[in-house]
Amino acid sequence: MRKILLLSLICINTFVSAQSGITWTMGMNISTNTYSNMHPRMALDSLGNPLVVWGKMSNESAYFSKWNGTAFTTPVKLNPSWMTIATASWQSADIAAHGDTVYVVVKRTPETNDTNRIFIFTSFNGGNSFNTPVELGFIADSISRFPTVTTDATGNPIVAYMKFNASFMDSRWVVAKSTDYGNTFSTDVKASGWGSSTEVCDCCPAAIVSSSNKSAILYRDNNSNIRDIWTGISNNDAASFSTGFEVDNNNWMVMSCPSSGPDGVIIGDTLYSTFMSSGSGNYRTYFSKSSISTGAIGSFSNLTGAIPGLSQQNYPRIETDGNAMAIVWKQTVSGVAQLPILFTNNISNGFPASYDTVDLDNITNADVAMKNGKIYVVWQDDATGTVKYRRGTYTPMSTGINKEFENNFSIFPNPATDKLNIISPDNKIFSLNILNSFGENIYSTKATSNLQIETSSFASGLYFIQVNSQNKLFTQKFIKQ
Repeated sequence: MRKILLLSLICINTFVSAQSGITWTMGMNISTNTYSNMHPRMALDSLGNPLVVWGKMSNESAYFSKWNGTAFTTPVKLNPSWMTIATASWQSADIAAHGDTVYVVVKRTPETNDTNRIFIFTSFNGGNSFNTPVELGFIADSISRFPTVTTDATGNPIVAYMKFNASFMDSRWVVAKSTDYGNTFSTDVKASGWGSSTEVCDCCPAAIVSSSNKSAILYRDNNSNIRDIWTGISNNDAASFSTGFEVDNNNWMVMSCPSSGPDGVIIGDTLYSTFMSSGSGNYRTYFSKSSISTGAIGSFSNLTGAIPGLSQQNYPRIETDGNAMAIVWKQTVSGVAQLPILFTNNISNGFPASYDTVDLDNITNADVAMKNGKIYVVWQDDATGTVKYRRGTYTPMSTGINKEFENNFSIFPNPATDKLNIISPDNKIFSLNILNSFGENIYSTKATSNLQIETSSFASGLYFIQVNSQNKLFTQKFIKQ
């Protein structure tokens, strides 16, 4: 009877997903359960192919697999024989990518040994091979854990991790920066401590995010057992964190450790964050919008309204591509675990009132990535012991030719037959992508001023031109006759 019910729900979900703008493919396993499935995390390469890393508890290892255009590659064990790493359902390796440069950070075990520090694995060919791991130095006699990684605008890694003193006290978040693509790192700088607390929540992972010269470390604080989410802010490319503020006003007091951290993205001056809190008395996921320059919370709300049978929500993850945004999390409804997703192709309009359901039952932890009209979700499925994967497509927001676009770029003719001209009068370097109506990227290039694209081989139909110039993304419809 339960199988019939689940099948019915999945069929309904297909309809709801289509209504909300995402068309999903069938789900699949990234690999067999031989490689386990702990805490999967995902990044995308220059072509938008998913790069996935996860942990295996039985041999304390990190595994990596990538989409090669037709299937996921056989998982590769990243850590050498002399290294074991910390991994569990709520913490493991983290990954970031900038084009075809890929970074994976891990914590060597035993965690209580102050010589077992944070290591970074680097690939310069999209994950086809990885270099010998580099140890982040300057940790001195401190104990470290929970590494998380992002990249700056030039592709250099920014790594955040938690530090303790030799007695496993004085927990705080620090950030170390590389300027030579992961070969060496600067002395870490403290990024937490912006409330009246002396420590952070010592069992909760964090997230480091970056855009242009702005960086934000999102973490769970511990102010006499009030464990709300705070952020440290850098405006100088993670060289120092000079301000910070609270993004969570639940005032959640809990004596035990929740082992759950936040996630976030930056668009312009706005920091969007998501996290779990039980300040209301129930485990629920939240969405917060804050101004980086003023430190003020602009909006703060639950991810969902009331759901009959909902017992808990946890582990939210957020991603953005331009103005499109998605959040995934785990929730349990009437005893069945669900993997919901909230999606909008224009966050300026907010999220819709309803969510889609990516999968049902035995979900523990998930991640989401987006690029070029495609959305990817990976998750830890404990029924099969595998990392599962699903891909969807959506139509990127079309703004027509807005004022900024008219002032900077000319695109003609439209409709076109065999040639398309793009002119940037200010001679600034810009990148351009052309997407078909399914959100598939069919053409990419970089240019400065005049660009002429041969379109005679394009099939007739509707296309979207995305131009990225000076960290501003413009989208326009284009019709090929």
